[in-house]
Amino acid sequence: MRLIRAFNRRVKLYTRCSAQQRQTWLYRLVLLLPIPLAIYALGVGRYPISVEDVVRALYDYVFSRHDPNFQPDVVYNLITRIRLPRIVAAMLIGSSLAVTGAAFQGIFRNPLVDSNILGVTSGAGFGAALLLLLNANMLYVQISAFIFGLLAVMIAYFVSRLYYSAPLLVLTLVGILVGSFFSSLTSMLKYLADPLDTLPAITYWLMGGLNDVTSRDIPALLVVTSAGLVFMWGVRWRLNVLSLGDSEASALGLNPTRLKLLVIIFSTMMTALAVSVGGVIGWVGLVIPHAARTLIGPDHQRLIPASIALGAVFLLSIDTLSRTLWANEVPLGVFTGIVGVPLLLLILRVNKTGWR
Repeated sequence: MRLIRAFNRRVKLYTRCSAQQRQTWLYRLVLLLPIPLAIYALGVGRYPISVEDVVRALYDYVFSRHDPNFQPDVVYNLITRIRLPRIVAAMLIGSSLAVTGAAFQGIFRNPLVDSNILGVTSGAGFGAALLLLLNANMLYVQISAFIFGLLAVMIAYFVSRLYYSAPLLVLTLVGILVGSFFSSLTSMLKYLADPLDTLPAITYWLMGGLNDVTSRDIPALLVVTSAGLVFMWGVRWRLNVLSLGDSEASALGLNPTRLKLLVIIFSTMMTALAVSVGGVIGWVGLVIPHAARTLIGPDHQRLIPASIALGAVFLLSIDTLSRTLWANEVPLGVFTGIVGVPLLLLILRVNKTGWR
């Protein structure tokens, strides 16, 4: 009863707050949400684990795993070797896709832009399909996906530099063309693949999923994602200026071309690595920035952290549902589309003022 009364007092206090105060409350809630969700996800699965056992296993993982007298049990091994790498990967990939989508929407000043606008996902998909066709090891598949993701964006950027009118529009169009080109090459590889062996592997990888993630995938993902997130946070106010237009940014002393190039480089590296680890996962970079703007506002000082947190929450929730709802795991790319489309329509309905 005390908890209910305290909750009711919080609700009454929230309803009496101004719009700015409510936005601040929502901002703090969004930033704190990934932690309890991650602890909950660690205990959910075919082998349910209580919150106390989850916390104990995490404590042992941090403080006791190097103790020679420590004897890991089944719960410890299940959490630290299977679920923890997958959950960390889901949060890092969700954060990467969401923050790159928010940054691209800001510099391109287009609400339809996401992290795949320059063809990085299509290029990474082709690189993975090519190595899967050759029956290569999964590590080489991931490396190929990362390299071809970077290559696709490099082609789009340097080809767009050949045209001097409307650089943002040309870059967007060339990125769409490059993405379509690599998608066609991927379709050709699927046509050439063995329908009984290689083709199912390519198709399943392109649908996205984290069931093959292990602890060896985390260090590179953590380093690249952390570097990209730190960079995005460092240029947060510059993204506000870029969203006003190149002339306004130049008048305020910024170099729009150089800054956009840096944003594209970091975003491409984050997205390419995310796709190489988790496959093609759509809608995160499009839906989450819109949700963050609706809840927090368009200021990138709050939009960047909110997109990071909401991206982690969204993809972690989708991954948890995909591995627990049915006996057979649903690919992430399928589930994000099923959930993302209605969510975006709901956001557009709630945010009646339009895109800001």
